[in-house]
Amino acid sequence: MPEDFVGQVALITGASRGIGAEISRQLAQRGADIVLNYRSKAARAEAVAAEITALGRQALLAQADLTQINDLITTQTQIQQAFGKLDILVLNASGGLEKDKPATYAMDLNLTAQVQTVETMLPLMPAGSCIVFVTSHWAHFYGERPIIAGYEPVASSKKAGEMALRERIAEFSQRGIHFYVVSGDMIEGTITPKLLDRVQPGFLAARKEHSPEPIPTIEEFAQAIVDAAADRSQPNGHTVFVGPII
Repeated sequence: MPEDFVGQVALITGASRGIGAEISRQLAQRGADIVLNYRSKAARAEAVAAEITALGRQALLAQADLTQINDLITTQTQIQQAFGKLDILVLNASGGLEKDKPATYAMDLNLTAQVQTVETMLPLMPAGSCIVFVTSHWAHFYGERPIIAGYEPVASSKKAGEMALRERIAEFSQRGIHFYVVSGDMIEGTITPKLLDRVQPGFLAARKEHSPEPIPTIEEFAQAIVDAAADRSQPNGHTVFVGPII
């Protein structure tokens, strides 16, 4: 495996489990020091951090609710003190299907918090840095293609978050910062397909049966995100698609 991120520092939001944890592992395997953002799963985040340090990389645990600006400022201070810079920002955290959250939560997290995270971290990011926004096909093509019932709050808010960041591409380019989007089909092993299957029983099995190719795994999706961060030859705003678009 290439060590093409040696000397670089990466912040991954939502890094305590699933895709975020795997992105963190793969970036560390390729040489990066990792800042692990998590909201409440401290034990899981600590376990991922232990894996990273076992690889000989630094791991900084950064507990923060991304919807709270003071938490973001604290994370920025932690990164500044530990590393003095941030080379890679992976905007992986998302939500909107939770039952115990207010009606505004999807927009608060998938739009407002994404923009605030970028704004807070930009002062740490030198020219040549990279921001990767992680989304789904349903969200990326929201308004153009049909989506499953129940996913609307996530799709609409993720689309809004993506578009808000795309509106800043000129600013990113002026700063010398690369901005990419990685969009995925349903990802095998993540919580979203399970939640959707509860809303519409049998959905996941039917989706697999009619898919023209296998649904991507967490490892495959994470690799596409890490590869996007590595290949900074693409134009700003470039979108990488993982898995079939149906």
